[in-house]
Amino acid sequence: MNATDLYDKLKNDFIKDGIKDVGWADRMPGLHKYLFPEFINNGGMGLMCDFTVKIKKVYTTVFLSENVLSKLINDDAKNAVLFSHHPTNWNLKDHNGNYAVGEEYIINLKKRNISVYILHHPLDNYGAYSTCKTLAEQLGIVIERPAFLYYGAYCGVVGTTDCRTTGELQEKYAKTAGHRTSLYQYGDENIENEKIALCPGGGNDMFVVNEMQERGINTLVTGVTIVNDRSRKTHEFEHANRINVLGGTHYTSEKYAPIKMCEYFNGLGMTSEFINGEPDLLDL
Repeated sequence: MNATDLYDKLKNDFIKDGIKDVGWADRMPGLHKYLFPEFINNGGMGLMCDFTVKIKKVYTTVFLSENVLSKLINDDAKNAVLFSHHPTNWNLKDHNGNYAVGEEYIINLKKRNISVYILHHPLDNYGAYSTCKTLAEQLGIVIERPAFLYYGAYCGVVGTTDCRTTGELQEKYAKTAGHRTSLYQYGDENIENEKIALCPGGGNDMFVVNEMQERGINTLVTGVTIVNDRSRKTHEFEHANRINVLGGTHYTSEKYAPIKMCEYFNGLGMTSEFINGEPDLLDL
């Protein structure tokens, strides 16, 4: 497929009017000379690096991590698109969250004619391939409606679960994730017949829990739940308002969206492959 045809298709299908992003280019000043101008100007949505004309394969992933990029290089991938949810990697311990990979990785992608395409908030926005809907489906949550408008995107859902307690829901989350999950039991453990909220990734935030409190929802399923300087105010609010919080890491809570995107690319007649990353259990 011609690269421009795919870029146009993705833009038309996902980058909807009103959705904005967080200014990713400002977080990677050393990479500006490789960034597509529109990516710099629109907050970091869409084509990040324009390095190919023809596309033989699409790879999908959650973060632009060193491990993911090294796999592409070691596998001798060429004439491809790397579709990522984030244009950065994620590490709380050493980088306090998002950080850009080294320039040498981007140079290698350019040599191999591998473009990079980013959908962050556009992929969070509720829809068939969104981070929130795909996680809800994995956990068997029956969605009632999208929720939590942020930068023009509905990045979460409200729904119901057949789990009777938060402990049971935590076990189900851990079984789905394939690793331990967190539970901050600030409220009633009984959630039978109760509405629950789901907002993956960094959804443990005041804009989410404020809306939950207003609507009488007392359980949140999210990704990052660590108590630190950034989240302490939110945890204090949750404790005071008896809101339970379950976490499954930033990576795992969002990975089902780029996995699902392989169906999207296959539907366009393209070969695609999801590249696994690593969950950071410090997020919990």
